[in-house]
Amino acid sequence: MIRWFNSLPRDKADIVLLLLAAAMVLAPHALHLPPWLSVAVAMPLLWRAAITVRGRRQPPLAVLAPLAVLGIAAVYASYGSVLGRDAGVAMLALLLALKSLEMHGRRDIFVFVFLSFFLLLANFFHAQGILSAAWMLATVIVLLAALLSAQYGAVQPRLAQRLGLLGRLLALALPLSAVMFLAVPRIDGPLWGAAPEGAQARTGLSDSMQPGAIASLALSSEAVFSARFSTPLPPQDQLYWRGVVLGDFDGSTWTRRGAKGRAPASDNRIDIALEGQPSNYEVSLQASGQRRIFALDVPRSIERLPGNPYVVSSALEVLTIQPITSTVRYRVSSQPRYRLQAGLSAAQQQPWLALPAGSNPRSVAWARALRGHGAQALAPADAIAAVLEHFRRAPFRYTLQPPLLGKHGVDDFLFGTQAGFCEHYAGSFVVLMRAMGIPARVVTGYQGGLRNESDNSLSVRQSDAHAWSEAWLAGRGWVRVDPTGAVAPLRTQRNLDAALPPAPPPLTAWRALAGLDGGARGAVAAWRQQWQQAEHAWSSWVLDTTPQRRRAMLDGLRNLPATKLALACAVLALLSAMAGALVWWRQARQGDPLDALYAQFCRQQARRGYSRAPHEGPHGYAARLAAGKATPEAHAAIAQFLAIYAAMKYGNANPDEQLRARRSLRRLLTQCR
Repeated sequence: MIRWFNSLPRDKADIVLLLLAAAMVLAPHALHLPPWLSVAVAMPLLWRAAITVRGRRQPPLAVLAPLAVLGIAAVYASYGSVLGRDAGVAMLALLLALKSLEMHGRRDIFVFVFLSFFLLLANFFHAQGILSAAWMLATVIVLLAALLSAQYGAVQPRLAQRLGLLGRLLALALPLSAVMFLAVPRIDGPLWGAAPEGAQARTGLSDSMQPGAIASLALSSEAVFSARFSTPLPPQDQLYWRGVVLGDFDGSTWTRRGAKGRAPASDNRIDIALEGQPSNYEVSLQASGQRRIFALDVPRSIERLPGNPYVVSSALEVLTIQPITSTVRYRVSSQPRYRLQAGLSAAQQQPWLALPAGSNPRSVAWARALRGHGAQALAPADAIAAVLEHFRRAPFRYTLQPPLLGKHGVDDFLFGTQAGFCEHYAGSFVVLMRAMGIPARVVTGYQGGLRNESDNSLSVRQSDAHAWSEAWLAGRGWVRVDPTGAVAPLRTQRNLDAALPPAPPPLTAWRALAGLDGGARGAVAAWRQQWQQAEHAWSSWVLDTTPQRRRAMLDGLRNLPATKLALACAVLALLSAMAGALVWWRQARQGDPLDALYAQFCRQQARRGYSRAPHEGPHGYAARLAAGKATPEAHAAIAQFLAIYAAMKYGNANPDEQLRARRSLRRLLTQCR
């Protein structure tokens, strides 16, 4: 491929390199553009490549104008607008592709390159991870190489030399970039942290739950948040990340109590008693367009978010005032053992006992018969145990694809299909509790997470979404009860994949290798943990470096003890001295720059079959090369090269003349091939 590229004429090679850079710019956008637009963008680039290689004419304006109008109309039909973030990126991609068919002069090339740079930055709207940054860095190098090619005259170095030069230039720019990253003021929040279009429609937990709501998230690997613990990681079956508490039930759908879509009023009179040792950790919550803050049951303290305070409901829901539109970080201390609202009055219990009249009559009748009446009635704790035992003994199944339910969904589930996901078990359990006269509610959030023991952290994905129940017991308050654990205990003890039915035999070995079966020894799982740790560090020190964190880092440097500061300066001075010594050593090793150019010339001619004999001087070597096979241009360049070298080597030229001579020799060297 490289040999074919180097064999192309200069003008064709420059255009092909430019088209390659444009393809690298557009490739990440193909994951987010409509399929038809990805094809529409690729076709003009391939068309221009074929035109360039075959030496055909470019299409006239009469062909390009209708294509542009048709493309704009198609973008409008897909997005309903040509403005806005997604529609604007689609328009830029389309215009960049069509511009490739309309490049005629150097000015058009500059416009094409700068448009490519702008579209390259738009990739940050979708991804800001390590792989994305590495791809963009490689794309920048190729783009700069294409731009540099347009600056050269009739002769230019090889592609590998141009790429090497640009790599060195970028390496020199990295220290300055690091200084600017720390010292230059920035806006409050990540530059690319604006709320995505349709953020409210993103997958995630909502303020309501109906059959299938949680199961729809089970196949999503989208990251929700990560947590790094300063205390030991809690056991997997204690990792319940509290989100939304649902108390209103209309027979099919559970919703939050009170007005929908509003933050709950803060309740400073929450009756809670905390026991045992706390778990301390720091959460990095991804942008979601929602207002929920997640913490382990139950949080005792949560760090305030700058510019976006939160309120806490009496059910310990934590919601911010404004939607979370960029990654936020906060420290939390949670208490795994607690007593929450142990002294509820009868009036306070009543909202958690309500059931819609006439809904699920069979379930209500069965629950009341199970508990009994009068002196023979089961105690609340015994009634809970009886229902969980029924879930264990009856042929219930845990599945992502439960059958559809009818008007009385709980009846159909408990006495008909007996197949469901966590929302089926949590919702039906609460209905049974309320029918028995025991206050109960549904809690949705996340359970578990991918553990990384090496850095004491875990990562929570949408597939970890879960629903469980809370029942109120006198003297104990709200007690967490997870009926899913009675049917599929591996769900809470290991992970979702371990609880689902086994994969077909051909996939079993791969799932074990990857660690998807809940095992901790999968080779892919081990690699994934290391990669997770690297992504967490990247997010912490690069993406999430807010002005507050940057000021804290600078304050930390200013507050260093004098001894440590002196040691740091000494290390920097030593590194600078070593870098200077390395440059001096390389220059000394290369010797005279004039002789280095002559040695490079001799190696070049040796590859052509004309090695210099040990006794030959530049004039004798020139006479023998003049009789060899080469183009007239190469013969002229060879003769001029050796004449200049001999004059500089054996003459009495001043430093300025030697500098100009070396520049001429470098230019001639590319023409002597």
